[in-house]
Amino acid sequence: MTTHTDETTTAEYAPELPVRLDWAKHAPDVYKAMIRLDAAARQGVDPTLFELVKIRASQINRCALCIDMHSKDALAAGESVERIIQLSAWEESRHFYTEKELAALELTEAVTVLTDGFVPDEVYERAAKHFDEPGLAHLIAAITVINSWNRFGVTCRMTPGHYRPGQHG
Repeated sequence: MTTHTDETTTAEYAPELPVRLDWAKHAPDVYKAMIRLDAAARQGVDPTLFELVKIRASQINRCALCIDMHSKDALAAGESVERIIQLSAWEESRHFYTEKELAALELTEAVTVLTDGFVPDEVYERAAKHFDEPGLAHLIAAITVINSWNRFGVTCRMTPGHYRPGQHG
């Protein structure tokens, strides 16, 4: 159990859920391949946009570890708290983002939630207006990679709250 104390109160937080599986330890080649894939996807994608996409996909997938990690990385890179907070309601907070960022966020949602089995043409076309083909390919790769990380994090119940920027890999 974690205890939080401020000037007026002390609160005991619920205990952390136990990690189910240290998958990186038991599948190190897969973990190393994911690190390489993540680095390759990052090429050609604006670093701020890269973190926004990772946070938004992680929110959708409810991956607490990745939300924690990428919010901290975005803050360390100079992203505003306000824009990070508004990501969960970006459609109603469009004025916080550029048209290019909005197209990327919309594509992130379409690729992350494939319940209809496809990415709508209009969503893809909006993104294609803002990214050249190599940039779009890397954006799609970045979205795909964070979704893979999310699946490991959620399934293995990786614990949020302990990450500090610069601790990757």
